[in-house]
Amino acid sequence: MSKKQLFIKEIEHGISFEERFLVKYIAEGKGKDGRGYLNIILADKSGQIEGRMWKNYESSLGELSSGDIALVKGKGNRYQKKMQVILENISKTGSEDLTDFLSTSSRASAEMKDELMKIVKNLDDYYVKELLSVTLNDPIISERLDTWGAGKSIHHAYQGGLLEHILSCSNLAVQLSEHYKVNKNYVVAGAILHDLCKVFELSGGAVTDYTLEGKLIGHLVKGVELIERFSRKIPDFPYDLKLHLKHIVVSHHGEVEYGSPKVPSTPEAALVHYIDYLDSKMAAMDELIKKDTNSGDWTGYDRVSGRSVYKKDLPFYEKPVEELKSAPLKNENKAKIGLKNNDLANQLKNLKL
Repeated sequence: MSKKQLFIKEIEHGISFEERFLVKYIAEGKGKDGRGYLNIILADKSGQIEGRMWKNYESSLGELSSGDIALVKGKGNRYQKKMQVILENISKTGSEDLTDFLSTSSRASAEMKDELMKIVKNLDDYYVKELLSVTLNDPIISERLDTWGAGKSIHHAYQGGLLEHILSCSNLAVQLSEHYKVNKNYVVAGAILHDLCKVFELSGGAVTDYTLEGKLIGHLVKGVELIERFSRKIPDFPYDLKLHLKHIVVSHHGEVEYGSPKVPSTPEAALVHYIDYLDSKMAAMDELIKKDTNSGDWTGYDRVSGRSVYKKDLPFYEKPVEELKSAPLKNENKAKIGLKNNDLANQLKNLKL
């Protein structure tokens, strides 16, 4: 199979192409006039894009499924400030290497695991260290952490994303526990355990979906089961410690309306909730910026977060503006103060000082 030449981030208005993409979603839609069309979401490692096919689409509905690689002939079209694809033809291809079609963490799983285990080894509670070590070394959990995402679409929704999220939360747990003078062992344990059971809640593979366990039980309840299961492997595991770890897991969504059967009732549980919230929201914003295909300084409107996000670097001035006006700068210094245009005079004029 020939090498993929065009990625979703490179699709522009009016560009015609014939290229392969991963099918993430496919269904028949209905327009306001009642006319049917093929509604599809295509993806590759650079992002995803929505597509429409208005003519002769019926056979494609029967041929294609979510998770297939499809050869797409179409054209880029900007509609309501958002890029989409108008399809002329689409057909299923054979089996392929998925490297170009799946988004992945920028860090290697082995590297992230090593860093995570160092955090665990530096804890000073014997039972917490034992529980986390036994859990993370479980063959199924360890293997799935290499590739599992943390969600279907909201945050860290790419291969290795769950491990990246857990590691990020764990690093925050170490720093913020010391700052707020709470028990670091519990906060790190919560950072690791709170979403760990997404390896059972979510499926692996090219397209993530909820498993039967995910739909019927969910990762909060499954997390309580996991603590009970692995703590039994450790002789004389204290009941009160186990109880507080379970509370952290079941309360980490923060509010009853967001899925937590209990609200955080210890400083450690509250901190785990805030760490999870912070890391997930910042990651979602970062992913929105990276995958946005809109021109200009702003992303398209994101229905989940209810906002558009400013994409450019914020202004940065290493020296007073008066010095900038009087002293010519070398190219390497222009980058330091955020002036990427070589015409310094025009940049300063735009400041309206």
